[in-house]
Amino acid sequence: MAAAPFKQVVVGICAMEKKSGSKPMKEILTRLEEFEYLRPVIFPEEVILKEPVEKWPVCDCLISFHSKGFPLEKAQAYTELRKPYIINNLDMQYDLQDRRAVYSTLQREGIELPRFAILDRDSKDPSKRELIEGEDHVEVNGVVFNKPFVEKPVSAEDHNIYIYYPTSAGGGSQRLFRKIGSRSSVYSPESRVRKTGSYIYEDFMPTDGTDVKVYTVGPDYAHAEARKSPALDGKVERDSEGKEVRYPVILSNAEKLIARKVCIAFKQTVCGFDLLRANGKSYVCDVNGFSFVKNSSKYYDDCAKILGNMILRELAPTFHIPWAIPFQLDDPPIVPTTFGKMMELRCVVAVIRHGDRTPKQKMKMEVRHPKFFELFAKYDGYKDGHVKLKKPKQLQEVLDIARGLLAEIEQNRADPETEEKKGKLEQLKSVLEIRCRTHICASITLKQLSRERVKMLQSLEMRLGLKNGKGARCR
Repeated sequence: MAAAPFKQVVVGICAMEKKSGSKPMKEILTRLEEFEYLRPVIFPEEVILKEPVEKWPVCDCLISFHSKGFPLEKAQAYTELRKPYIINNLDMQYDLQDRRAVYSTLQREGIELPRFAILDRDSKDPSKRELIEGEDHVEVNGVVFNKPFVEKPVSAEDHNIYIYYPTSAGGGSQRLFRKIGSRSSVYSPESRVRKTGSYIYEDFMPTDGTDVKVYTVGPDYAHAEARKSPALDGKVERDSEGKEVRYPVILSNAEKLIARKVCIAFKQTVCGFDLLRANGKSYVCDVNGFSFVKNSSKYYDDCAKILGNMILRELAPTFHIPWAIPFQLDDPPIVPTTFGKMMELRCVVAVIRHGDRTPKQKMKMEVRHPKFFELFAKYDGYKDGHVKLKKPKQLQEVLDIARGLLAEIEQNRADPETEEKKGKLEQLKSVLEIRCRTHICASITLKQLSRERVKMLQSLEMRLGLKNGKGARCR
């Protein structure tokens, strides 16, 4: 007599067609189908939107998540009716649509956030909608934010995030938005904050020009990638296939703990969030909910394996499926060979530097004005023959000198003997303003000139009253 066949666990995928039919979802479902006891079923979008939940496909496990146009209330009603095993909690997906709720949850869990304040213009409480705006700062409900600062709509569905710059960096704002072609942000000369709507204001975090995207699959797995920050120049880097360029990232132990906390706090097994690495710490600045890595076979393998094992671990006993807990990722990699059991080589890690070098972006100019010599002396330039200025405060000093000299030239107050070339000063000012605004690494090197040039300039320097005048060049 043949043994009765074991029942398969039906895994329902309830989401908008753009998500359920995406390449990442197809890659993962294809791998889930390799589990003998699992059968994925995609809910048609037409059924989700138009049919009552009683006519939706019956499933034992539900993977459902909100996106634009998705009827989250109906999905909740379906779970109440069928009682499936839920991968991503539906109730918490309301919180994910509101940045105020997201930040409140992150605070409650002790996860690092940028310093922030909420301007809630919808509130009836006057103390929650107080805004005082100055030239280089705003005061939100008594909390002061100096520029640069970030202004985020409270709705997580609104991706129009603005970064406001101080007048010392040229002012204006960088306007971020969902990627359109090759752009993710544009610069605007507008320096005033928005006067309608509710927003979160927070400190701008000076990163190295990248954002870290983290993707969890359960509390014990996190995949991380870095991308060029849209706050730089707004141009999206794409590869030969037109996909946004991403770089693999190794998370620190502290960041792995953050990923675990985010996954558990929002009850989202599959969850994506953004990390900012700044000032020696990692800050969470956004939680997106259900998100997949866009192009990684390794991630698709891991995601399907973890989800499949998670589902069977929960439901196999109920359906009397003869499924045993499989090999775990943390177990020692010992495998049988012809020589007995031996450790398996999992990978070889190599650090390889390419031969091509990025051309240096530099400008050179000779300077004669006493203010440059004073700066040279201030940072002990005469001791070593040169001084390198890299800190923002130091670069700001050079920028202030350039602006002051340009103002003198425009007002015809400049000394003809020490007058700098206007074109070079304008170029120096422009470059430094861009660097200050985008926080790209920059440096200025002041060097002593050759002895011949020194002799030629000595008489001029003595007339300027510089006892140690030796001539200098700004690079």
